[in-house]
Amino acid sequence: MITVANSARLSFALMDESDAQLLFDLDQDSEVMRFINGGKPSTWQDIEQRFLPRLRAYRNAEKGWGLWKVTINETKQYIGWVLVRPMDFFSDTPRWDDIELGWRFKQEAWGKGFASEAAQQIQQALARQTGAKFYSAVADIDNLGSINIMKKIGMKYIKTEQEQTPAGEVDAVFYQMPA
Repeated sequence: MITVANSARLSFALMDESDAQLLFDLDQDSEVMRFINGGKPSTWQDIEQRFLPRLRAYRNAEKGWGLWKVTINETKQYIGWVLVRPMDFFSDTPRWDDIELGWRFKQEAWGKGFASEAAQQIQQALARQTGAKFYSAVADIDNLGSINIMKKIGMKYIKTEQEQTPAGEVDAVFYQMPA
């Protein structure tokens, strides 16, 4: 099983169904959901019937795939998560050697470097223990916060293309770095 060591400020644990309340609470902020579905808070039905089944489908503790809960060491406060799964996991052609990183953090944690610190710590743990060739991330072209995180952790711009989201089609940017 892949473990992620604590960073200077943060600790990490792989999430599961028992974390449903944390997932629900995070998704209640319309700004957090802005680039995911246009700002609509998730319902319990969304969490139970869509989010958790998807998480179960790609969660693999041995490979480090899933949602990594991010907690502030000093206060033990949950502030968000980092996603790890193969790119295009839910398509007919998943890219097993290209690992997608994604993140969702509480608004109060924005602008403090937590997401970059967490994504980098998790990516480095994965790089030491898996055979991935690339790490990739995708964001709405207007989601400058996520794009900045991609750049901070060493990813480079690859392309812009249309991506289907719950809010409809959007222009999305793809960033990537070698393992």
